[in-house]
Amino acid sequence: MAVAGKAKDHAGVFKRGAKPAVQAAARALLGGQFVVLHDGVGRENEADLLLIAKHATPWKIRTMRKDAGGLICVSTDAAAAKRLRLPFATDLLIASKHPLLSGMCRARMAYGDMPAFSVSINHRSTFTGITDNDRARTIREFGRLVECKGTARDFQGGFRAIGHVFILVGRGLAKRHGHTELSLCLAEMAGAPPAVVLCEMLSDNGRAASKSEAKAYAKLHKIPFIEGKDLLNRHGENRKRGKK
Repeated sequence: MAVAGKAKDHAGVFKRGAKPAVQAAARALLGGQFVVLHDGVGRENEADLLLIAKHATPWKIRTMRKDAGGLICVSTDAAAAKRLRLPFATDLLIASKHPLLSGMCRARMAYGDMPAFSVSINHRSTFTGITDNDRARTIREFGRLVECKGTARDFQGGFRAIGHVFILVGRGLAKRHGHTELSLCLAEMAGAPPAVVLCEMLSDNGRAASKSEAKAYAKLHKIPFIEGKDLLNRHGENRKRGKK
């Protein structure tokens, strides 16, 4: 019932012609469930398992670790990054003027984008930071900090760096169409806080899971599957309405 109430507050997603896939994904995120997001052919051509950060539990982190298998990260938007004074890792390395590292990080990724990585963190209440319990705590507390619009001082007091959960900062869909930006776009459409857990889905053949494999996993586990183009189209429609 709580999910339905939230849906009414964000009618732009649930009404006015939003695709069923977008609606299902938004409802799942609001309800603390997983979503499978495929970015698109021509970019990474990969699928990520998504979850709103404040809903992270040890069991859900275990699911991401075992079923998806990639790097577990948490994305946030530029506004939160500014409040928390989160830099891009590439900017830190360039500013360091390290004779080796400052030059290595200038290169773009193979698909043409600059990386979204900021720093990696552990919550101060964790031990090693790597266990499912610890990572769930770190992610959940970061999600709460973002949702309550915490300050840089709050961030410094609650977390340690370097840790075992990488923060990703969205560069905005106008600049980048990665899982970071797409996950934040879906969270915004759903009215969820801009803090989303992501984990790349990998295959047993040593490669990323194909679109068909990711779709089959989503179907088997009754998880909404969504493509980046659906979000980009919806985002474009919303921007056009805003200009009218």
